[in-house]
Order: sequence, then structure tokens, then C-alpha cells
Amino acid sequence: MSKLLDKARKYEKEQVEKIPEELRPAFHLTPWVGWMNDPNGFSYHDGYYHMFYQYHPFDVRWNTMHWGHAVSRDLLHWEYRPVALAADETYDEHGCFSGSAVTLDDGRQLLMYTGVHPSAEDPKRDAQHQCVAIGDGVDYEKIPQNPVIRAEDIPEGDDRIDFRDPKILRFSDGTYVVLTVNLSKDGSGQVLMYRSKDCINWEYWKVLASNHNRYGKMWECPDFFEIDGMWYLITSPQFMLAEGYEFISGNGTLWLDGTFDEESGEFTEAGRHRSIDYGIDFYAPQTVLTEDGRRIMIGWMQNWDSTEVRGEEDLPWFGQMTIPRELFVRDGILCQKPTRELDALRHDPVIYEKEAFSGSREFDGIEGQILDLTVELSATDPQQVFEKFSLHFAEKDGQYTALDFCPKDELLTIDRRFSDVRHAGIHQRTALVSGSKTGNLKLRLILDRRSVEVFINDGEKVMSAMIFAHPQAKGISFHVEGEAKVNITGYQLV
Repeated sequence: MSKLLDKARKYEKEQVEKIPEELRPAFHLTPWVGWMNDPNGFSYHDGYYHMFYQYHPFDVRWNTMHWGHAVSRDLLHWEYRPVALAADETYDEHGCFSGSAVTLDDGRQLLMYTGVHPSAEDPKRDAQHQCVAIGDGVDYEKIPQNPVIRAEDIPEGDDRIDFRDPKILRFSDGTYVVLTVNLSKDGSGQVLMYRSKDCINWEYWKVLASNHNRYGKMWECPDFFEIDGMWYLITSPQFMLAEGYEFISGNGTLWLDGTFDEESGEFTEAGRHRSIDYGIDFYAPQTVLTEDGRRIMIGWMQNWDSTEVRGEEDLPWFGQMTIPRELFVRDGILCQKPTRELDALRHDPVIYEKEAFSGSREFDGIEGQILDLTVELSATDPQQVFEKFSLHFAEKDGQYTALDFCPKDELLTIDRRFSDVRHAGIHQRTALVSGSKTGNLKLRLILDRRSVEVFINDGEKVMSAMIFAHPQAKGISFHVEGEAKVNITGYQLV
């Protein structure tokens, strides 16, 4: 074990004892200590789901990247394992950036990551290339062949600096294929494919997909999978321009669908594309295929444009993951829902049916910061639809986070401007909910300490956000301009 890795492991063990359990979310993964960003190596290995993550244990701000590590049986209760990778080789001395994991035929677990080091071509930038470490699920050894894919292996004329985020796939014939992203000749992102028989010796294959300056510039953190006969490419584009209510300016997320031929490597886009999440805090998702055939996704519940927006508490960790979400297709659209493992945490249901009201109202038993809350909304009189509906949560002493719905415009907005936050930044996002002019809307909110994930109309769209509130801010209230009718089901979550 290197001195740098040993130092990180000792530090995290010393510091974690100082973090009370109540400072963490109940069922969202946070870093053991320090800083967390992108999920890495999301995989199933040796009876556990493994989640690695971009990690700087020594501070709550981004710095030299390590790989943190946690495992779970149910994707909700996580057990930390020691930091897996540190920047301890010349080829990764500026950081071990994002990547993926796979189980080899001999039972060992292979991690593939982007090693970052000073560029000989441009001293103002870092060079990036792909590296491998192999281990037993706890300890990993970087192989002497590193880097296994070098910048020289990029097609001639493409950018050889921005080249990162390897995602390993395995085709039906046993061939390993890795997707990486880089900047093409036109200055925008593309996804490259390399292939290998052993995950060590790689050859360039072809370009899987090109941005052509359609969606931002550089694409990050690719994933590629099949559901119901259609293939889906997900990426996280940088420097996007807003397009109505579909894409936001800055750092966003995206899926594209199409058909794919494993033999030729041809991906033919079908033309459908959407954001993956319409909230404030979501980036760099990764997926895993469960043993029972479900495609599960987890994302980083932050955004590079809002990492300095923090609450009043001086927490010894920063960053967390979303809950696991099952991906499925409905009417040609990639949808999301909380995994069924979350249902096992629900207890003590409180149910209201066909409750009509106007103005403001609270419902007995509907409160809490850790809650699974479903609200089915409709107009009391279909001929006279209400003007606006608002749901306030994490509410105390005039502070709250809100969901505001305006059926006339078919717009749903998440708004944390009035929460316990004193930092300027992004505090609102709005999603278009097509077909909601009648006032009909279904919302499922998964509330945990400091976060909310909103599943709209059974997962057609999702909005995720960090929220900032006093630990006792448990109030939930309903507000309508006009008259509305609600069905409410609330579960406490263990």
C-alpha cells in the first residue's frame, strides 16, 4: 500500500468517529468524510452493490481526487469500505478521475479510471488517460501496464487533453467494450469506443455518438444500455444552452435513444432526447443491471453550478447520491421510479381521499423530514381550474421549500429561495408537465434530511434538489388559489 493511500485510510477512520449519525441522511449515500462528487464503478460484485465515488477525504471542497468506496445489499443502507484509490503514481498524480467497474472471469473486480497528470504538450492543462486497478472488493492494485489507453490512442486531430470517464460494457460474445468521452475536431463532445478481450489490452474501435454542438460542448460520464429493445445513451453535457424548459444552461444531463448493432458498433439515433432530471441538483449518473434484470440509476445530487450553495450547518462532509431509481420505458420515454427496495422502509401510512379545499391547509399526520409522500391533485370543478397549487415542506418559522404548479402554463417549479440558505445561487428550476391544463397532477416526494426527489406523473419526469432547513423543520402545508381536490398518502421511512 502506498503512503498516500495509507494516509487517506487512516484519516477517514479517525475523522468518521466525530460525525454523529443524525448529521447524515437516513438512506442517501454521503462520503465517509470530506468531499464527494460523481458516482464511479457502480456495479454488482460478490453479493454486494458497490458504489465508488469521486472523493477528497481531507476537505469538504474539491481537490486531488481519490476513489471512495461503499457497499450495500439493498442500495439504501450503505457500509463504508476503505478508500480504494489514491493519486499515488506519476500517471495519476493530479487525481484518479471518474470511471467504472466490472467483475472479471476469475472473480476479481477491475476498476477502470481516468488518471490525470501534467501535460507535456500544454503546461497549463492536465493530460488524461485510462488506467486499471484490480482487487478483491476491498484492496486494489494498479497494474504495471498503466495507462492502458493513452492519449495517443485517440483519433488523429481530436483533442488529446479532455479524454475521460471510461464506462465498461460487456457484449454477448464476451468482448469488453469501454466508452470514453473526448472533444472532437468540431470542439464538442463525442463518445469513443475501445474493445478488448482481457480488459488490459485495448484497441480503438470507432465513434459511438457525436454531439455536433447540439447539446452543450464536452460530454461527460457516458453510460449505454438496452431496455425493451431500444438502446439509451446518457451523458452529462457541459456548457449547455437552455432550450425552453427542456435543457438548462450550464451543466445538465441528457439521454438519447436509438438502435445498436453489437457486431458493427453502429448506434443509430431514433431522435428522442430529454433531460434526465429537471431539478436543481443532479449530475453524472451511472447505472447497474440487477440480478433480476432491472436497470438502476444513481446520480450525484449536486451540480457544479451550485456546489457553494450550503446551509448554515458546518458539516464535515459535502455531497451525496440520489436514491436508486429504476429506469423503464413508457410511450417511448425513459422514465424513473424509486426502486421497490424503498417500499420496505415505509410504515405507518396516513391517507386522505378526495379532500377538497381552498386557501391553505395542513393535514394531521402529514409531516416530517424523512417521508414518502404521494399527492394526487385535481380540480374540484373541471370547468373552473384553480390558478395555482403550492406544496410547502421542510417548513418552520416562515422558512420552507416549495413546489409550485400553474396548470394554465403546465409548469411545475421547485423553489428553495425561502429555505434556511444565505448563499446566492440557483434556487429554482421549472419543468413543463404536458397535458396538465386540467389541473390533474401526481407527485411522489421522497424526503430525506436535506434533500427532496420529486417523481412527476409516475416518473415521467423527476426533479431533485438539496434543501436547507432547521433539523426540526418538519411542517408540510398545502395552498391553492381557487379550489382543488387532493388524495394524499404519507409514509414514514425507517
